[in-house]
Amino acid sequence: MWCLLKKRRDYRFIYLIHFIFVLLKCSFPVDAILDPIDFLALQSIRKSLDDLPGSNYFASWDFTSDPCNFAGVYCDGDKVIALNLGDPRAGSPGLTGRIDPAIGKLSALAELTIVPGRIIGSLPQTLSQLKNLRFLAVSRNFISGDIPATLGELRGLQTLDLSFNQFSGSIPWSIGTLPALSNVILCHNKLSGSAPPFVSQTLTRLDLKHNDLSGSISPLGLPPSLQYLSLSWNRLTGPVDQLLSRLDRLNYLDLSMNQFTGCIPGNLFTFPIANLQLQRNQLSGPVEPIDQVRIPTVDLSFNRFSGRISPLFSTVQNLYLNNNRFIGEVPGSFVDQLLAASIQILYLQHNYLTGIEINPTASIPLSSSLCLQYNCMVPPVQTPCPLKAGKQKTRPTEQCIEWKG
Repeated sequence: MWCLLKKRRDYRFIYLIHFIFVLLKCSFPVDAILDPIDFLALQSIRKSLDDLPGSNYFASWDFTSDPCNFAGVYCDGDKVIALNLGDPRAGSPGLTGRIDPAIGKLSALAELTIVPGRIIGSLPQTLSQLKNLRFLAVSRNFISGDIPATLGELRGLQTLDLSFNQFSGSIPWSIGTLPALSNVILCHNKLSGSAPPFVSQTLTRLDLKHNDLSGSISPLGLPPSLQYLSLSWNRLTGPVDQLLSRLDRLNYLDLSMNQFTGCIPGNLFTFPIANLQLQRNQLSGPVEPIDQVRIPTVDLSFNRFSGRISPLFSTVQNLYLNNNRFIGEVPGSFVDQLLAASIQILYLQHNYLTGIEINPTASIPLSSSLCLQYNCMVPPVQTPCPLKAGKQKTRPTEQCIEWKG
């Protein structure tokens, strides 16, 4: 009898446990329970980061609840696939602290972003363990040290944005070998050394401006898929004619504030570029477009270009040819476009130009700006020039004779 009662009680206990399990399974499906490794990784990441005053990003990170419901955490099944750290709304104060190496444990992670803030320290080497990573953006923080060469192991990486930080050292050549890259944004750091060649045939944006890069760029170092190229404010050297002649899909080009030399190809001006910035280099030779130039803004100032100014530039809205070695007369088509207010800025100061056919009583439209001073002529019209143009209206005669000779 006792055994029978005991057996019934055991069955009741089993039924109770089964009922509770079914109830829990209905409320919290098994496939929604986060992988324990991912759970612990998120805990480590949370411990190493904090909200800056005014930010409440981590308010939802309560580890007694499902981490897949945390702000910025996105899951697929039991794995974290995307992690967007920080409040993405404009003006959010961001986060402070360091990036914990445990982030490399999120094995299914495909996207990692960190909003602008005050995160310090280095980029963890463990990021190389994230073999599914496609998107890495940690811009506008205070991350320092070298860019890990092991990022070259992320063969599926498409976007790399480490801009506006304090990275130093060279750009690892392994990054240039990544085959799927489409965006590389490393601007506003303290990077030095030479820029690696990039092999990705899907690379459309390369932004390395405001660093301390030096050396030359191989004619085959950049793929023809590029649409946006900014290398300004570095110490890059060498010729660019063969390099540029291949990049016929460019819609933005800024090579300013470097030490590039040699001539520029005439076909460059046929590319679908909206803004061409080549100022303050050591570029030289004649500038000879092969067709009418349709680029709205062209800045070739502060170089060593020579020869006559091509009339094919008369359709440019903002044209900066100042501080070069151009000679001869200004083409008449420039005057026509200027008086019609089609040209908004025409800076020709500090060259060796000898004349321009314009009526001294002509009225320059208020929306247009013309500067002719410090050439081998007396400017026939008096127009306001930039302060940096100086006060001298005409170049000394001996300089003009010497240059003409």
